[in-house]
Amino acid sequence: MRALYAAKLGGDAPLANLELGERPTPRPGPGEVCVRVLAATLNHHDYFTLRGIVGYPITPPRILGCDAAGIVESYGSEPPEGAPPEGSEVVVYSVRSCGHCRGCASGDFMLCRTFTMLSDGDREGSFAEYVIVPAGAVLPKPADLTFAQAAALGVTYLTAYRMLYTKARLRPGDSVLVQGASGGLATAAIQLGSASGLRVIASSRNADKLDFAKRLGARDTVVAGKDAAKAVLKITGGDGVDAVIESVGEPTWGTSLRAVRQGGTVVVAGATAGPNPPADLARIFWRQITIAGSTMGTPSEFAALVNFVEVAGIKPPIEKEYRLEDAAKAFERMAAGELLGKLAIVL
Repeated sequence: MRALYAAKLGGDAPLANLELGERPTPRPGPGEVCVRVLAATLNHHDYFTLRGIVGYPITPPRILGCDAAGIVESYGSEPPEGAPPEGSEVVVYSVRSCGHCRGCASGDFMLCRTFTMLSDGDREGSFAEYVIVPAGAVLPKPADLTFAQAAALGVTYLTAYRMLYTKARLRPGDSVLVQGASGGLATAAIQLGSASGLRVIASSRNADKLDFAKRLGARDTVVAGKDAAKAVLKITGGDGVDAVIESVGEPTWGTSLRAVRQGGTVVVAGATAGPNPPADLARIFWRQITIAGSTMGTPSEFAALVNFVEVAGIKPPIEKEYRLEDAAKAFERMAAGELLGKLAIVL
């Protein structure tokens, strides 16, 4: 099968590690399903892998891609009760947990000590004609979404959903600041938040990105930088927001801590522009701010997300679709950091 893979990792030119070629066609084993991939979206995780920044040791060549939507090709054994039949259009849940560690026993599978996403550990990714996942890891694709839009739910929208509703515990009427207005995660948080009755404030240094955030549903926007926190405080009557969605890191961290209300929560799911900002511990303890780490989401959160997206009529914005042979251009676009929504690889 054709696949897009990392032929090697690291080095001064990580995009040169990307290759398109033939890889063995996978076969589902017992308890697994083979999905014929029609679309997958690009995530920072893919670029980090090319750079050699991985959570688990991997041996190249490794097929990249962390999410997918497509058609059920075959099951490796009797499918679970209620599983989509062969030929069904599906969206893929891309996390696999061990099922027996202390974290898994807690009921929150994202606390698994060894959870993996597609392309992690020994798992091949989804930038290929076929991908193998556990048989219970596919859900019917919302009918109104394209395959590219549905694929975006698997990582970006799931991450935003968990940040907003599980970690920050936001409810209709609450306020949230979304840093980095137009990236994939920020886009998801703005759409989901506004659709659920949150007051969404989006930040960016770029006027076009702030306009984009408004079109997605943000009620207010602020220009990122030294005066951003003051602007947020003015919007919220001096209180600050109930929560901040933070994935940028060093450039926005100071604003996040100053813009959140006393007793509020800063939820962190990434640090794309720098992982080591000043901690400002005095502000954290004096204002009793909660710093909550978050990543991906559980199967039940994924099911709730897919249902919410369908009921609310949310359509993830896809900036551009690329064929496998043009995927290097998509990586270049992501590395430039000027996205308005998601980039998709379509097969």
